[in-house]
Amino acid sequence: MPREFSKKSIVLDLLCRPKGASTAEIAKATGWQNRSIRGFISGTLTKKMFLIIESSKNERGERTYRIAK
Repeated sequence: MPREFSKKSIVLDLLCRPKGASTAEIAKATGWQNRSIRGFISGTLTKKMFLIIESSKNERGERTYRIAK
């Protein structure tokens, strides 16, 4: 369980929303660059925490991630 207000918990909260979060929203909330966001999702969330992350592009072409139910 991540510490409250850690960047990990902030990202998890964003990804739990019904529509998920775009890379721009995650970057704004954490201060991370896009490559760090992708690495965190791939390494920490999928490989270490075994979460299933859905990825899609919204109408403006922005990448959006969310935790699959």
